Amino acid sequence: MPHQGLLLAISFIIFNVLFLRLLYILPSTNPTAPLSRKRGTPTRLLIVLGSGGHTAEMLSLLRDLDPGSYTHRSYVVSVGDDFSARKAAEYEATLRERAMQRALLAADGNVVEEQWKSYDIAIVPRARKIHQSLLTTPFSALRCLIACFSVLHSPNIPVSPSSARALRVPPQYPDLILSNGPGTGVMAILAALLLRFVKVPGTRQGQMRTIYVESWARVKGLSLSGKILVRIVDRFLVQWVGLDGYSGRGEFRGVLVH
Repeated sequence: MPHQGLLLAISFIIFNVLFLRLLYILPSTNPTAPLSRKRGTPTRLLIVLGSGGHTAEMLSLLRDLDPGSYTHRSYVVSVGDDFSARKAAEYEATLRERAMQRALLAADGNVVEEQWKSYDIAIVPRARKIHQSLLTTPFSALRCLIACFSVLHSPNIPVSPSSARALRVPPQYPDLILSNGPGTGVMAILAALLLRFVKVPGTRQGQMRTIYVESWARVKGLSLSGKILVRIVDRFLVQWVGLDGYSGRGEFRGVLVH
């Protein structure tokens, strides 16, 4: 009996320590401001793309992205989603064109941060296939989650000789994770939460912050991904005023896609 009481006491203490740690890292209970950094500082942005509409909306969100602020972009796509991988490569081509135009227009041609402009595309298992049985979904979701740990740890480089030269010191864990609804995004954000929970070595304060943007098609309620992540992500953006303040987290900043 004394041993059982001691085990219960130890279990209770461990449970409370873990619970308090979780409360500490959850943005919904302990919001923190992002760290400021100088433009051009090596910064990794991880973008989760989903097939079809999710990818179209995400690339629309990124239309005004400043590569000087997010010097390395990691795109996460699911197996078989060639459409999203192709669109990511096309989008990066437009960023390179803009950079070349800026360099040509500059009087001295000095665009210092160009050496850090690069990207990679990581492919992970699908979290859930269309019409997949709910009985097998946990197994496919677990495979996706495990793959996301590797993607978060370091970018899948090089994708080209130029990016290999640019990333002399590849940034590891992403500074910011951006998702807008696909199941893969849920797994990537949960993986980031677990890494933040254990405070994995190699990370620095302020890394792996997460932003979720609810789909423009969600007018009166959240998607399943939104319902799962609303209390987990650092910022939860909605695109209809009726969802502003949803669950105490929804932020309406106007329609973000065009």
